[in-house]
Amino acid sequence: MNNQFIHRRTKLAENLQSGIAVIPTAKEVVRNKDAHFPYRFDSYFHYLTGFGEPESVIVIIGGKTPSSILFCRGKNKEKEIWNGFRHGPEAAKNLLHCDEAYSIDEIDQILPQLIENKDTIYTPLGIDASWDQQIMGWLNQTRSRVREGIAAPEGLIDVRGMLDEMRLFKDPSELDTMRQAAKISAEAHVLAMTATKPGKYEYAIEAEFLYHFKKNGSQFPAYTSIVAGGQNACVLHYIENNAVLNDGDLLLIDAGCELNGYASDITRTFPVNGKFSGPQKAIYELVLAAQSAAIDATSAGNSWQAPHDAATKVLAQGFIDLKLCHGSLDKVLENREYFRYYMHRTGHWLGMDVHDVGNYKIDGEWRALEPGMVLTIEPGCYISSAPDIPEQFWNIGIRIEDDAVVRKDKGCEIITSGAPKTISDIESLMSS
Repeated sequence: MNNQFIHRRTKLAENLQSGIAVIPTAKEVVRNKDAHFPYRFDSYFHYLTGFGEPESVIVIIGGKTPSSILFCRGKNKEKEIWNGFRHGPEAAKNLLHCDEAYSIDEIDQILPQLIENKDTIYTPLGIDASWDQQIMGWLNQTRSRVREGIAAPEGLIDVRGMLDEMRLFKDPSELDTMRQAAKISAEAHVLAMTATKPGKYEYAIEAEFLYHFKKNGSQFPAYTSIVAGGQNACVLHYIENNAVLNDGDLLLIDAGCELNGYASDITRTFPVNGKFSGPQKAIYELVLAAQSAAIDATSAGNSWQAPHDAATKVLAQGFIDLKLCHGSLDKVLENREYFRYYMHRTGHWLGMDVHDVGNYKIDGEWRALEPGMVLTIEPGCYISSAPDIPEQFWNIGIRIEDDAVVRKDKGCEIITSGAPKTISDIESLMSS
């Protein structure tokens, strides 16, 4: 087991002081009748353990003698025949280097004892009502023993805020995994471009990159993929992926793989027939210029807002030049006229979750970017048909998205550069 998990638990224990953290993994979810969705662990739990089995809880105790205690499924020969290997408490304890480990069947007996005389319980709150109820049951059980001289925790705090700040800064091992996930995803986008032809269906192109994800060790797509041809690209979270691809349309693909718990997130937009039209070129070059400005602004010491402001200014001026917006740049920015064509932010944190954890503001102010943060940079332009819009721009939806690591020195590292995004590179690839 990698020492990074021990280090994280130790750091969390220090922050807990005399409190106790109780963090469950995700539940298995029924898809239909007795068939389940593919299992994916909870990100917080996995961040602290690297343990992938369901029905598990990690307990971390702070104070003078910090410790880690794991609850997991017990060994069961019959169930292992049907559903696969289980580590069991003893093997899991050794694997994770925990101080103690017990069967999950014992948690109702043991957990109330563990929270005795602790100041505060730290746990994920408000995610799962049944878990909240379970926590309150253990807490009330401890409270009922007050006449025995046992003190129950007085505080109940959501542990996610503490863990979010830890997860926001990626260590070298995390960054290596994210670079590999980005590489696999960039390769998949190349395959999607070369496979795209008029008359094919969106789902056929989706199959190309999903195959590449799995073939190269990815366990899951990092999110539901968007494969949006023509006017479908103007729907920001289009996921039907069932339409035919028409000659003369653009295809927007927003897709990335998850590798060992870490997400990648790439969007590319390209012509179905391999050649951009004049109006498509004009909008595409504008979005690309906006992304370039945002990348230049993604640097340690700059605020989180800086890339968004940089991209928005470029887009707003471009909309004015193309007669999509009217008036001065200051006016278009002030009255948010650009919002009709660009209605989302320029990026988000990226990590174990595709829209990863971490505050964007501190004390009401946009936080400064710092080394080790990972974010997406994804400006776009979405022009639906309307009487007051030149017809040549109708149903053009374009987004260009890359993943960036904030460096110690100036600037950022784009880890998704393997996916072509200049017009010349895209057209050259699709013609080969």
